[in-house]
Amino acid sequence: MAEQFQLYDTTLRDGTQQEGMVLTVEDKLAVARRLDDLGVGFIEGGWPGAVPKDTEFFRRARTELDLRNAVLAAFGATRRPGVPASLDPQVRALLEAETPVVTLVAKSHTGHVRNALRTTLAENLAMISGTVRHLVHAGRRVFVDAEHYFDGYQLNREYALAVVRAAAEAGAETVVLCDTNGGSLPDEVRTVVTETLDLTGVPLGIHAHNDSGCAVANTMAAVDAGAVQAQGTAHGYGERCGNADLFTVIANLVLKRGREVIPLEKLRELARTGRAVTELTQVPGSAAAPYIGGSAFTHKAGLHASALRVDPDLYQHTTPEFVGNTMRTLVSDMGGRSSIELKARELGYAVEAGSDEVARAATRVKEMESDGYSFESADASFELLLREELDGGPRPRPFDVESWSVGVSGTGDEVRTEATVRLTVQGRSVTATGHGNGPVNAMDTALHTALDPCFPALSRLELTDYRVRVLSGETGSGAAARVLISYRDGERSWGTVGVDGNTTAASWQALLDAVHYVLLDGPPGRVEDAPPLAAAVPG
Repeated sequence: MAEQFQLYDTTLRDGTQQEGMVLTVEDKLAVARRLDDLGVGFIEGGWPGAVPKDTEFFRRARTELDLRNAVLAAFGATRRPGVPASLDPQVRALLEAETPVVTLVAKSHTGHVRNALRTTLAENLAMISGTVRHLVHAGRRVFVDAEHYFDGYQLNREYALAVVRAAAEAGAETVVLCDTNGGSLPDEVRTVVTETLDLTGVPLGIHAHNDSGCAVANTMAAVDAGAVQAQGTAHGYGERCGNADLFTVIANLVLKRGREVIPLEKLRELARTGRAVTELTQVPGSAAAPYIGGSAFTHKAGLHASALRVDPDLYQHTTPEFVGNTMRTLVSDMGGRSSIELKARELGYAVEAGSDEVARAATRVKEMESDGYSFESADASFELLLREELDGGPRPRPFDVESWSVGVSGTGDEVRTEATVRLTVQGRSVTATGHGNGPVNAMDTALHTALDPCFPALSRLELTDYRVRVLSGETGSGAAARVLISYRDGERSWGTVGVDGNTTAASWQALLDAVHYVLLDGPPGRVEDAPPLAAAVPG
């Protein structure tokens, strides 16, 4: 079954209906390459003839898209009522896309046939048969998406089955049952797929939307019932509540069902592929996404950490490295010594269970978090704290701060921000000034100006995000603030935290932590070699 199974991605068509997603042709070509590298079987590129951008995508794909694993598919509708397929311009556009596969959407719900297509039930069957035959005769492989199938099956089972038979008898390779409104539940999907397969014998697929929160579960239920094609989108992108998340479906099929729908070595690329797609689409996936989300293997509670220290499998359903992810421990006042110990080991420090250093670090974290600090998104600040405890006190700093100042002035519509820092670096006083679009930008620039000549490693330090939160207990502009700053340094990324009654001072703390972290001598964070995957896959 693994060799026959069809993994079908529709990110570039159905996924682009996600609110806020606008892809250029270049974006679509780049996403297609990423999905092909992952090993999906089919990539649906769009609707030629109906969407000009999609028509251009298929034109450029012929010369610019060298797919190694996937087969490109064009999506479109059956011919219009009363118009022969050979004369329908939309059908002609599907052929002009020159893709090996054409996927047709067809009505399988009697209400939609009468009210949306405004035609007869018999003519709809003729439209399906005639369009499929025309495309097959032209040398195309044809899949048919039976739209609103599950709702249509409940309304008029015989007609829904007739649609499946008409498509298959005309030459469709697979008929995909669509839960278009996304309201079905897994037991309903399993029953309908089982009955449809028993009554028609036609190879079936599943296309599930997530309006009931069951798109992935419905996809798995359909596959368990005998479906041989699973459709979905990267990160579950799509209209309304989205589609089945193809990344989750892939991991479930490989790790839970033992179906090698992509090569095992490619499964380790799943998280990286997910990140690459979000960078291209600028629509982030959920941090809590199964398998590949940043929080998928993240632990915060002290009870969990204590158990994970003994055996990670006690609170994890699979090994994160199988899908290219890593286990993380969040440092917070909810945790205890076990959380500190796990986090320290995650960062590469060989600490002893129950050591005084771990106990002191845990106490400091609890005290600082009660004062407003948060280390969940500030790994760098935590590591600096940890190193102080491991080293038995404050470490010698590579430079000292003599003073710093920030000034903001305005003339008309022009606002100017200037920061000046005075530091002692390698025994000599250094003064530097920086300008920016705000205090943080100006201070960051001044620090780079002062320190980069002495510490070249800092030149790669890039501030990527800045967040301020007013702490509870006070109100108005005088309230204390917590500042979280995110950075990138080549391949690495991390965060720092600062807290003060003055937002600029809190920002200065976080900026200094970032610089000290880059200059920290010690073991870098590391991930242990991933365990062998094949032995863990069922089957």
